[in-house]
Amino acid sequence: MYDHIGLRVKDVAASARFYAAALAPLGCVKSYEDAEGAGFGPPGSPALWLYAGGDGSQGAHLAFRAPSREAVAVFHTAGLAAGGKDNGEAGLRLDYSPTYYAAFLIDPDGNNIEAVWGTE
Repeated sequence: MYDHIGLRVKDVAASARFYAAALAPLGCVKSYEDAEGAGFGPPGSPALWLYAGGDGSQGAHLAFRAPSREAVAVFHTAGLAAGGKDNGEAGLRLDYSPTYYAAFLIDPDGNNIEAVWGTE
């Protein structure tokens, strides 16, 4: 869990489209957007902030807790449809733990974005 995270992005609109699609299955919504940034999180509590001014070299890794395996799979499918690149389809990651179920995407700015279930 985290309080909030800020990422610099090249194109706020493109990144906002990607995160809106990829995070919807995880219960997150876009609660703010203008030309300079966008905020996402549970309804009424944005915790992921996108800010204009990135150059695509950040390479951050963000992992979002998913409510189910199905949500992990939908995260991956929705993120691909919104312009993300595959970095690992939904499935068990036995090298992490016997119950670690995750999917990975590269967002429009080169960040590794993960949805994970079963880490408790």
